[in-house]
Amino acid sequence: MKMSYFAETDTLYIELRAVGVVETRDLDENTLADYDINGNIVAITMEHASSRTDVQHITLSGIAA
Repeated sequence: MKMSYFAETDTLYIELRAVGVVETRDLDENTLADYDINGNIVAITMEHASSRTDVQHITLSGIAA
């Protein structure tokens, strides 16, 4: 899983699995979901992330090696 924040566009990208994307769907006008060949969500893109999330205070917990 990988999370990236792009301040210049205020976009948050959350990659759940690094696999090929076969379809992207609009969840709302500022949120996109990417799906793999089996219909599983593999990534989410959120526009205007700073006003929709607490992106400045992202923390990770429960990470197992």
